[in-house]
Amino acid sequence: MSLRPLILLSVFSLLVACGSDAPKPQPPTPGPAPQQAQKKAREAAELGPLPAYQRELSGTLQGVPAGAEVELALLVIDEKDRPQQLLASSSLIGNNQVLPFHLRFNPESFPAGARVELRGRASQSGQLILHLPSQLISQPTTQALGQLQFVKAP
Repeated sequence: MSLRPLILLSVFSLLVACGSDAPKPQPPTPGPAPQQAQKKAREAAELGPLPAYQRELSGTLQGVPAGAEVELALLVIDEKDRPQQLLASSSLIGNNQVLPFHLRFNPESFPAGARVELRGRASQSGQLILHLPSQLISQPTTQALGQLQFVKAP
């Protein structure tokens, strides 16, 4: 057998293999949040004792439906109300009850004289449903913020 038919057969086989149909994407299923987000939320809840070089914002979030993905962020905000720097973030999963949170940050990264805010949002099935009104954080100290209420997103 000559080499030419063998090469043609190999190229043809390669083309057929590469031309197969791509797998169809699965539609999102309503219900519990994705496994990755749940794992991330569990890890955030099991932080352990607060190290001496960190500070923490803590409190409870109200109004978060079960299965909603909650993202909290400690941000440096400029004079035009735009986020400029992320100091800390945390992800949680709503459970239709009061949801405790702990957001740890490095006080050395807290800029002097800049406006720092705690902001939050909740999404379900990838769609924004709630947001947390901005909370001004004036000092890089451990603070208990109490109960924070999520409101319907515009």
